[in-house]
Amino acid sequence: MTDPQRVLLILSGGIAAYKCLETIRLLRRAGVAVRCVMTKAAEEFVTPLSVSALSEDKVYTDLFSLTDEAEMGHIELSRSADLLVVAPASADILARMTAGIANDIATTVLLATDKPVMAAPAMNVRMWHHPATQANLKTLQARGVTLVGPVEGDMACGEHGLGRMVEAQTLADAILDRLKRLRNADNTPSINELTGKSALVTSGPTHEPIDPVRYIANRSSGRQGHAIAKALAEAGARVTLVSGPTRLPDPDGLETIHVDSAEEMLAACRNALPADIAVCAAAVADWRVAGQADQKLKKEAGGLPSLTLAENPDILATLSKPGIGRPALVVGFAAETENVVDNAAAKRLRKGCDWILANDVSVGTDTFGGDRNRIHAVSEHGVEDWPEMSKEDVAAKLARRIGAYFRQ
Repeated sequence: MTDPQRVLLILSGGIAAYKCLETIRLLRRAGVAVRCVMTKAAEEFVTPLSVSALSEDKVYTDLFSLTDEAEMGHIELSRSADLLVVAPASADILARMTAGIANDIATTVLLATDKPVMAAPAMNVRMWHHPATQANLKTLQARGVTLVGPVEGDMACGEHGLGRMVEAQTLADAILDRLKRLRNADNTPSINELTGKSALVTSGPTHEPIDPVRYIANRSSGRQGHAIAKALAEAGARVTLVSGPTRLPDPDGLETIHVDSAEEMLAACRNALPADIAVCAAAVADWRVAGQADQKLKKEAGGLPSLTLAENPDILATLSKPGIGRPALVVGFAAETENVVDNAAAKRLRKGCDWILANDVSVGTDTFGGDRNRIHAVSEHGVEDWPEMSKEDVAAKLARRIGAYFRQ
């Protein structure tokens, strides 16, 4: 048996603190060791006794405890865990984290840690949208802090909007997912490895309208692109995700821009520049209908409508063009049904990108809609065949490769 992974859960003041009791229970059931720190404000909402009973460990509330601080307890707390989680993360504690204030045990631990940090924000909708809070969040994300939520919903204050803390199960799932990636060190980007870098990721299909109710599309689910955006954000990059229509939720901790057509996607990508990294994982339609009908096309007896197609803009080739504004690293995808590697190598040269990740989307592979992928990474140095793995692991492996590229 391996040693259990350890989480230091830091509870700040907010009614959402009650959700953390269930999160602790779920983590303990999953075999994770949980140790907790509580601010004085947190104690107004849940008791240290309840937290201690569920975590099966001591709860730390006092920076000046003679027993704990005789051996510099705040330093030991900050570095003995695999992951630090702030939940609920109030506007106050996020502001203190940003400023580097260490005036209680919670903020002292956060300032002294060398481990990854996650935060689950919870606050009033107006506090969430306040420019000060948004500026603090951007700073923290640039330092590598990963956000989980918030979500939109009813609040204890009676208002409705964005700022509600995610549910206990969602937070537990996010923590367990992060711990899994940390455990799998060979396939996980180093924490903060891409801090200071900006990344543009495209994902999903595009919908090219025929008339107001019909469109041309493909079967891309967007799972691979969304996973890549999330992995780059977890590695510390400031990520902009430009997504075509999918059924996936927006990943936490990054900016998502929704588009429909290839032309809209290109415009959004241009607006997201400059960027250090561009990963074009979207399955962009090659063609659009020239002269979209303003009204629904009617089925005429004895005849079929004739559609004239026009070529869509080439987003990967556009981003790969030399000159001012080209990302330092441009990565494309090649979805092929035959001669996968040869076609991908030719595409890399034709588009002018640095890397191409090729995958087989022929009938029976279920790559577009499935959870797994098998990648052939093509660069000027040759071809690297990756074993079949989950799309999340493909994303983590790519993030690690990108981190290594910038370390050279």
